[in-house]
Amino acid sequence: MSRPDPAAIAALPRLPVDAEGPVFEEPWQAQAFALAVHLHAAGAFTWAEWAAALSAELKAADARGEPDDGARYYEHWLAALERLTLERALTDGDALAERKAAWAEAYRRTPHGKPVELSAASA
Repeated sequence: MSRPDPAAIAALPRLPVDAEGPVFEEPWQAQAFALAVHLHAAGAFTWAEWAAALSAELKAADARGEPDDGARYYEHWLAALERLTLERALTDGDALAERKAAWAEAYRRTPHGKPVELSAASA
C-alpha cells in the first residue's frame, strides 16, 4: 500500500500521531485509515480533497459542541470517508446501510473477547 508523504500526514487536522506516524486505539481505526490511503492512491480523491472532507467533519463536530479531546477522531474520519465514497459513487447508500447492519449484527452475536467477523452470507 502506498503511503502519503509526511507533509500530507502533517496537513491532516488533529491526526493522532507519535514519532513513527499515525496511532490507533482499535483495529477498525487502522483499517479506516488504510482504506482512505488506498482510495487516495487509487485516484478516488486527492489528498487535499480528503483533508477538506475530514476538516468539514471536524468543524461540524465542533458546531455540535462535541469536545475536542481526540476520543472520536476516527469516527469523524469514517464519516468523511463514507461521505466521499457516496459522493464519488464508489458505493451507494443502500449498500452502505446493509454493510453497517451486517457488522452490527455480527457484533451482537460475537461472544465477548472474540474477534467480530462477518459471515460468508453477510460479506
